[in-house]
Amino acid sequence: MAHPLSGANLGTLARVIGRSGLPSHVGAGAGVALAALGRWPFSMAEKLLMESRLPAIDEMPAPVFILGHWRSGTTHLYNIMCQSRAWGFVPPVATGLPWDLFGIAKVFNPLLEMALPAHRYIDNIPVNPDSPQEDEIAIANMSEVSFYHGIYFPRAFSQNVQRGLFFDGCTPAEVKAWQDQFTYFLRKLYLHQDRKPLLIKNPVYTGRFQMLREMFPNAKFIHIHRNPYDVFLSMRNFYEKLLKELALQSYAHVDVDETILSVYERMMRDYEQVAKDVPANQLVELRYDELDAAPLEALETIYSALDLPGFEAGKDSFQRYINSVKSFKKNRFDYSDEMAVKVENRLGDFIDKWGYSRPGTKRGEGA
Repeated sequence: MAHPLSGANLGTLARVIGRSGLPSHVGAGAGVALAALGRWPFSMAEKLLMESRLPAIDEMPAPVFILGHWRSGTTHLYNIMCQSRAWGFVPPVATGLPWDLFGIAKVFNPLLEMALPAHRYIDNIPVNPDSPQEDEIAIANMSEVSFYHGIYFPRAFSQNVQRGLFFDGCTPAEVKAWQDQFTYFLRKLYLHQDRKPLLIKNPVYTGRFQMLREMFPNAKFIHIHRNPYDVFLSMRNFYEKLLKELALQSYAHVDVDETILSVYERMMRDYEQVAKDVPANQLVELRYDELDAAPLEALETIYSALDLPGFEAGKDSFQRYINSVKSFKKNRFDYSDEMAVKVENRLGDFIDKWGYSRPGTKRGEGA
């Protein structure tokens, strides 16, 4: 289980490799394949045994989704909200072994916990056995359509990222297959989490807002945004560390800056187009700096705007977690005029819309 893709099924691996080529890192690639092969009979048995026990998707409470571009505070918000334990969420074992959640995952969970890094690869946020996780790594283990396949198989980086974010080039059958795997995962997760309402965090879904609205008409959404200058620099670090740690092929050709800017621009424009028609009691917008400065007040605003139950009951748990991370040291990055101009030329509309400014300047001071 050294690589996250070790939790994949053989069909997913075959389709992704067929499109992206074999891993160049033979040892890691062989480990992934052997893990999938060894788990195959257990995964199939679990699927057959569990299908009749899982609730139908329309029998479950509609999920609450946390949206926002990567590095915008989605993880911090997710971690705080999950402290009340009123929510079902994605634990590390569901991320690593989504096919085997009710079977061999119980055997391997202690090993999986030992294999967890002390902190996330991309920042200093601690990782514990019960730390809430985004579901994209789990989905990458279940579907050939995932953003993370761009990270794992960067030889076809652009194709995998565009498919995984926007379904570019996907056939209707492939989109339907992704939806089926996604809802299957949610059904398993709901049962695993003692039938609690699901709180799901995944930046990818910011660009799939319309699809989620169609799949879950009663779902509620929290969108958090952060200064695009900060996001851009933090995303450089995100790609550098994830590619170094998880890529199974060479990634020297990947244009990270262009990827960040083009994905941000398209994702946010898609989100904006849908957001304007969403009822106020189903969508709340939040600035990261508001969450950072006054997290409990920001949380109260979210619960009130979306009419979510449990704020008062969870208030003490929220505050204990907030107090526990007060000493957390955020990544710090150096800014340059060249970088700032690059961001302004591509993301200026969002900077203006949300009233952000260059780091170190006040709004209206300019370059």
